[in-house]
Amino acid sequence: MVQSGAKQIKRGTDILSTRRWDEIAPVGGRPFIKMQGLENHFVIVDGREIGFLPDPEDSARICNFGTGVGADQLLIIQPPTGQGAKAGAYAFMRIINIDGKDAEACGNATRCFGWLMLEETGQNEIILETVVGPLRCRRVGHKIVSVEMGRITTEWDSIPLARPMDTLHMGVENGPLSDGIALNIGNPHVVYFVDDLDAVDMAAVAPKIQNDPIFPNQVNVGAAQMVRDDYIRSTVYERPGLLTTACGSGACVAVRAAQLRGLTKRNRVTVEMPAGAVDIEIHIDNSAVLTGPVEFCFSGTLPGPERNMA
Repeated sequence: MVQSGAKQIKRGTDILSTRRWDEIAPVGGRPFIKMQGLENHFVIVDGREIGFLPDPEDSARICNFGTGVGADQLLIIQPPTGQGAKAGAYAFMRIINIDGKDAEACGNATRCFGWLMLEETGQNEIILETVVGPLRCRRVGHKIVSVEMGRITTEWDSIPLARPMDTLHMGVENGPLSDGIALNIGNPHVVYFVDDLDAVDMAAVAPKIQNDPIFPNQVNVGAAQMVRDDYIRSTVYERPGLLTTACGSGACVAVRAAQLRGLTKRNRVTVEMPAGAVDIEIHIDNSAVLTGPVEFCFSGTLPGPERNMA
């Protein structure tokens, strides 16, 4: 039973002091908010007033469902840099993967992070700074956020690949995944079109492709099935080795890959992933806009005392 205040109880010959839950909780911890976008989970920590610089081991522990809060990525709110401030950015979004390494981009993370900043400011539109440039976020409904994800490229050295190669017909394959298309939308992807998505065991076949030497920074491996020219089913095996229920950047590149293959001429396509669907719009300059839901999970405090301040 939760005690309303500290008191003493007697058990046998010992006198035990009971404590309230707030007395048991670690002192000096760091507040966090946990959010999810189509079951893609994120722990968000504010590092603006007091810097937060976790080492890779701490980041991995926080993201581990067995030892920490549990998340697919750790997101840190930081002040915008001088360049970001010039672009009108409200905050800088740092993305850290479950292995403790920084990530360049994540569509679901940007929607969740963006919603939190929109709630903080009370605005309906905001610019976030990321390592791949400024991203504009808009509130388009109740817990529905639209993000301008940036331009999609297929240039081999922008993905990057280890050597020049035809990115529209990659020779890297394994099992049912063949004839892939390599793209970059701030992070590297390779998309394979399949006839039956349910028949593909991504956890079994994707790791070999993800770790192929042709991808010096590894790659997010996606499988996509055309249902209609305006509807795609997709699943992505993400870096550094995780089969997630949704991948926003993966949904964007799946639509662009379908255009490049001549599978659709539409600029607006719905992409269904295991946890739900998002809407993708591809502009004439090959930039993508991702629209989808976000959800607040809970808030709490990371264990202290702090040893990861800037």
